[in-house]
Amino acid sequence: MGWFKRLKEGIQTATKYKKEAPDGLWYKCNSCGETSTVKELRENFFKCPKCSYHVRIGSHDYFDLIFDGRYEELHPDLIAVDRLKFTDLKPYPDRLAEAHRKTGLADAMTIAVGKVKKRSLVIAAMDFSFIGGSMGSVVGEKISLAINHCLEHRMPFMIISKSGGARMMESAFSLMQMAKTSAKLSLLAKAGIPYFSFLTDPTTGGVTASFAMLGDMNFAEPNALIGFAGPRVIKETIKRDLPEGFQTSEFLLEHGFLDFIVDRKDLRETIADLLQLFDSAPQPATPE
Repeated sequence: MGWFKRLKEGIQTATKYKKEAPDGLWYKCNSCGETSTVKELRENFFKCPKCSYHVRIGSHDYFDLIFDGRYEELHPDLIAVDRLKFTDLKPYPDRLAEAHRKTGLADAMTIAVGKVKKRSLVIAAMDFSFIGGSMGSVVGEKISLAINHCLEHRMPFMIISKSGGARMMESAFSLMQMAKTSAKLSLLAKAGIPYFSFLTDPTTGGVTASFAMLGDMNFAEPNALIGFAGPRVIKETIKRDLPEGFQTSEFLLEHGFLDFIVDRKDLRETIADLLQLFDSAPQPATPE
């Protein structure tokens, strides 16, 4: 196939692992439909050079964008266990193995510690490419372990949410993570350690109903889908048309659910400003 036809149809070179950020030579924008080179996309912070649409990217892409350079991954070897012997179209262990083979990830959450403008930060970032970024026991446990690290070393914490919700294959074990992560985050608040929640496209289900909305600062990328149930389900339930832009980050900002929206090119500078701001904030009084 000639290069012009590949360009016109947005065909990309095949890669070993399916990544959230596009690989290959060409990228066709999901928003405006224009085609650009992947090199242009990467140089533009994984945003469409034509319309600034924020392409969905993975955890390590965010780490590269945010941290000064080097970072250390924490607890990389935690993997899910099939406690319920769950089978739908395929057994749960087979689904996990397939997700690992396609993405190279152990689960939907990756934790890293590094510095942003020379200030320490722990980031827990979700990957939608791993079973829809679903929240299972490993996601909850990694958040818990990350908070323990923050408490021990008095480091600020940030979660980058990107999820379809709770993982149905773990049933109640998945739903328990909502209470577990919320309770652990309260320990950070009591210790006076800041927690930043960064919501990206999409952030839905049990993730939105727990840790994603509990930040000292809740902020999001432009045009991110953020909500509990999807718009189609809500519309069918209430039998009414939904407002224009419903469940976008702009709609949530207008209605007071977010503190601000940040363009990806400004993300590192914004986080550095937040770290400086909260570092100079008064600390809670120590009980006698």
